[in-house]
Amino acid sequence: MFDLPLPHDHGQFMERSLELAHMPAAADFQTVADVFKQLGDGSRIRIFWLLCHCEECVINLSAMVEMSSPAVSHHLRQLKAADLIVSRREGKEVYYRAAESERAQLLHHMIEDLMKIVCPSAAAEEGARP
Repeated sequence: MFDLPLPHDHGQFMERSLELAHMPAAADFQTVADVFKQLGDGSRIRIFWLLCHCEECVINLSAMVEMSSPAVSHHLRQLKAADLIVSRREGKEVYYRAAESERAQLLHHMIEDLMKIVCPSAAAEEGARP
């Protein structure tokens, strides 16, 4: 993939060639950037975190985060486009929850680690242990 030497030879051509040969494509890094872009809004992170712990409709989410339904719907569309949440319809109501994907779980744990908070389900398990 990278057979040409770099403009400045620091004596590490073979090592760099091996590293660059295994580097993911730019599109792969863009996927990560797109996910992080979705989390660039505190309200969206808050909604995502809530949906990691429950399944809710827009009206209830709006009350929980004290935002208008259209604002919450906007955030939900963006989270869904990033494949971080999923939805299901029951009659006229649509319910949202975090996707059961590795990406969503990693972000869930990253948010809690950065904020130094304990996941409510983990706290409940800790309380149940003898």
